[in-house]
Amino acid sequence: MKKKINISAVDSLALLGPGDRNLKILEESFASSIFVRGGEMVLEGERSEIAVIVDVLEDMIVTVNQKTYVDSEDVRSLINLSGNGTLKKINGNQENENPVVVHTHKGAICARTPGQRRYLKAVLENDITFAIGPAGTGKTYQAVASAIAALKSREVMRIVITRPAVEAGERLGFLPGDLKDKVDPYLTPIYDALDDMLPPDKLKAYREQRVIEIAPLAYMRGRTLHNSFIILDEAQNATRMQMKMFLTRLGVTSKAIITGDVTQTDLPTHSVSGLIDAAQILKNVDGIGFIYFHEEDVVRHKLVKNIIKAYSSTDNKKFSTEQNEKGM
Repeated sequence: MKKKINISAVDSLALLGPGDRNLKILEESFASSIFVRGGEMVLEGERSEIAVIVDVLEDMIVTVNQKTYVDSEDVRSLINLSGNGTLKKINGNQENENPVVVHTHKGAICARTPGQRRYLKAVLENDITFAIGPAGTGKTYQAVASAIAALKSREVMRIVITRPAVEAGERLGFLPGDLKDKVDPYLTPIYDALDDMLPPDKLKAYREQRVIEIAPLAYMRGRTLHNSFIILDEAQNATRMQMKMFLTRLGVTSKAIITGDVTQTDLPTHSVSGLIDAAQILKNVDGIGFIYFHEEDVVRHKLVKNIIKAYSSTDNKKFSTEQNEKGM
């Protein structure tokens, strides 16, 4: 099959990348022949694969229109998503186009997968949102993006980001340096997200003025956070009491997002995860939204999706075996 796609409506450099880098990624990822003639992209190959390439290309064009460029990471993510038909769902319905979470100095950050779009909708509609699911689904990154968007639009006056430093335990006090030096290693994903979304000078000013505050969960006790956007990351490592303490910090005109992966709990064996507990206790409370991510929402390397599936299958078999043994 041969198909021609008109790409003259977008800047060719923005779409194809410097040195046709994005075009080369497409050529390496598919068996079909892909080449550009003027304002047209010509595809030759199997009908089913051509349909997938068209979906990827259309979403690349949408990305260019939203943030003025599409980089190699975007292209690889879109190709990974194409494996389970996600892009077909995105491009087949006008209402499902990737909505922008926040505009940054590096371009727009968009909700790309079905789960991420549900996530954005839940955050806009609820004061508290739980985002639960496997690694690589954008839970933390999109939470930070939503917080930055709320700060820019003056819906809140500050952002407070926290996460339990479970890995450090009682050894935290023995680590060198001040409090910031001790907990920074556990907050690296937060800093990475903020670095992507704010210019260095702006981020530094926000930190110094405490417009953006990052602290371990233990330091939230006794506070009431008004007019704030609060994020609790890695919530599977919060205890039941810590979760209750965090949720009751919410002040007037504040919003909160709680993210976590219940399959990666680092709590002691007999401790109950506050995230699992809250999901059961609060599931029917108005104003609280729950979003559950799945393998199809993974936007990292395509192997991450396969790794998650493999571990999920192993965990399910182990659980089934344990249940059978108990029954015997």
